[in-house]
Amino acid sequence: MSVVEGKKAPDFTAATDGGGKLKLSDLQGKAVILYFYPKDDTSGCTKEACGFRDNLPDFSKAKATVIGVSKDSVERHDKFKAKYDLPFTLVSDTDGKICEKYGTWIEKSLYGRKYMGIDRATFLIDKTGTVRKVWRKVKVPGHVEAVLEAAKGL
Repeated sequence: MSVVEGKKAPDFTAATDGGGKLKLSDLQGKAVILYFYPKDDTSGCTKEACGFRDNLPDFSKAKATVIGVSKDSVERHDKFKAKYDLPFTLVSDTDGKICEKYGTWIEKSLYGRKYMGIDRATFLIDKTGTVRKVWRKVKVPGHVEAVLEAAKGL
């Protein structure tokens, strides 16, 4: 499945850090930045998470909620959040169903070896639940700033 701009964001309910639950449709009325990343506490994922953390006051001014999604367990998310003081929700997609809905579970290649993994991607969802912008194959430098500019435009 692939998510496209101008269509409703696929709903989901999932476990979050801290033992919570999140249902995406419960956030209707707020803009949502839903970002998918491969793995907690790896260099690129840490840089991206810390970028969202450092810019969170500006996302709050734009009335946008930041949510990270990976296949890591709730326990790993708790450790990652504590280590880097991440003030936003991390969703645990251990069964990969959310990644499937958003088209972020893809075949990757490293040194000629093919494997399945999460495509670093971000979805900007407006307060009606409509996807307004999609970034796929994200490169971390400059990405958070691009997402913030788009969120300010909602």
